[in-house]
Amino acid sequence: MSALFNFTSALLCLLLLICTSAYIHQLFPGIMDRNKDGAFTGVFWKCARVGERLSPYISLCCIVMAVSMTIGN
Repeated sequence: MSALFNFTSALLCLLLLICTSAYIHQLFPGIMDRNKDGAFTGVFWKCARVGERLSPYISLCCIVMAVSMTIGN
């Protein structure tokens, strides 16, 4: 089954995208800031901004997701 049809998996993919984009932006800020316009690269820039500005909430969501995955399996 695809991750897009399962809400938990889609949420996990979104959290991973946000965390990865924020980490890459921390390492290479020039590359992401230069490509913030556009359909494909703009998504990564926006996810990096969300990850940077809401990092306590994103980390809390990652912990909750990890606990729920552990309990669910």
